[in-house]
Amino acid sequence: MSSTVGKVIRCKAAVAWEAGKPLVIEEVEVAPPQAMEVRVKIIVTALCHTDVYFWEAKGQTPVFPRIFGHEAAGIVESVGEGVTELKPGDHVLPVFTGECKECRHCKSEESNMCDLLRINTDRGVMLHDGKSRFSINGKPIYHFVGTSTFSEYSVIHVGCLAKINPAAPMDKVCLLSCGISTGLGATLNVAKPPKGSTVAIFGLGAVGLAAAEGARIAGASRIIGVDLNPKRFDEAKKFGVTEFVNPKDHHKPVQEVLAEMTDGGVDRSVECTGSINAMISAFECVHDGWGVAVLVGVPNKDDAFKTHPMNFLNEKTLKGTFFGNYKPRTDLPNVVEMYMRKELELEKFITHEVCLSEINKAFDYMLKGESLRCIIRMDG
Repeated sequence: MSSTVGKVIRCKAAVAWEAGKPLVIEEVEVAPPQAMEVRVKIIVTALCHTDVYFWEAKGQTPVFPRIFGHEAAGIVESVGEGVTELKPGDHVLPVFTGECKECRHCKSEESNMCDLLRINTDRGVMLHDGKSRFSINGKPIYHFVGTSTFSEYSVIHVGCLAKINPAAPMDKVCLLSCGISTGLGATLNVAKPPKGSTVAIFGLGAVGLAAAEGARIAGASRIIGVDLNPKRFDEAKKFGVTEFVNPKDHHKPVQEVLAEMTDGGVDRSVECTGSINAMISAFECVHDGWGVAVLVGVPNKDDAFKTHPMNFLNEKTLKGTFFGNYKPRTDLPNVVEMYMRKELELEKFITHEVCLSEINKAFDYMLKGESLRCIIRMDG
């Protein structure tokens, strides 16, 4: 890779030219990294629902043409001025949010919401100079959440790269860049269920199943999956879910159903849908005195959370989380090691695999609800 240092690299990338239109495989030019930037050879990436959401651009600021992708693993090709923690050849996970290690959030043990590198879905350029590192015939192609991993090479701020064990299989640990860590951390880092406790998981998509995996690892005795889609229930058993509740099967609020099932309420709940009603149910279904509810899903901007104040006075606790409270550079290497020690299972999240030229198939799988995670190999 040393022959490419300081030079423009021409490579293939899946470019979204318009909202909701199929991605097009193009030859793009990838500029060398500038100060505090790293150019990464992407080995494998995955499709997350967030990519689909912003590709559709329904209710979002449309930023096109753009290279999506943020769940990936790769190898450092070259580094820009000021980068000391990474060198060519290092294996890394790009992350949609960062850790500058200098701001108040990064220095706090209680926060991972970096002032400098917190997720920004509208920004399509690099922080250093406000320009894109991608172009086609001189026309800029915009970045996505600072990662843009649907390209064979990408330029990423050093603070958004976690250095990992080079022995870790990239086609598995790439999933830790986003959704799996978000759900896993919501349970292990925020809900913190005691061994033998009862946990309710609202939403059994990839993030919810990762939250269930966290409850399994923590030693929960009962893991109750709550979802409107009965087809998800069999799959959820692989992740430790022991019981299932479909709110449509009951004539009373699901929080009342759960309270009856668990002698007054579950010990912990994790909400992974983004539905405001599910959020309220997740809070109201926890036991008074010690119950903790954690909100993971992103609600509609016009939603309002409404519950009776007595729920708080009865010592129920409501928490929120961002990226499972993991600091990307500090904590993700340890999550990779959990997988390497076989404490965390990632294979069961992978439902499909395609090559870059077939990336639109991955979108089809996701839109049809057939995929937890589709792995996209860049060398295919």
